[in-house]
Amino acid sequence: MPVQSEQNYLGDWLKHEAESLYSRDEVVVVSGQNLATGTVVGIITASGKVTVLAPAASDGSQNAAGVLLLGVDASAADKGGVIIARHAICSDKKLVWPGGITAPQKSTAIGQLKTLGVLVREGA
Repeated sequence: MPVQSEQNYLGDWLKHEAESLYSRDEVVVVSGQNLATGTVVGIITASGKVTVLAPAASDGSQNAAGVLLLGVDASAADKGGVIIARHAICSDKKLVWPGGITAPQKSTAIGQLKTLGVLVREGA
């Protein structure tokens, strides 16, 4: 029997956000990526565009800047999206982290999100 995997949904990881869209920012996702809801992202300083968090980078994307609200397929070109950028609570179980991220890098990113008011809660 083939294994079936269900996609991530917004309610799987976003547990609380501030009213009146206060927690959200509109962004542009840099081309060449197909990102799922709940992806932790960083902002490339030179362009102001978001990309998947890249802990080993030095272009700004090494700093967690938020969590992608809905999936964005920017495979062919830059595409608009929305991130949770402040005052929210997320479940650690369903956030999407970059492949190969280490425990210390993840801990650093969670701390960076916390400074924005995006709290990552275990089992939330």
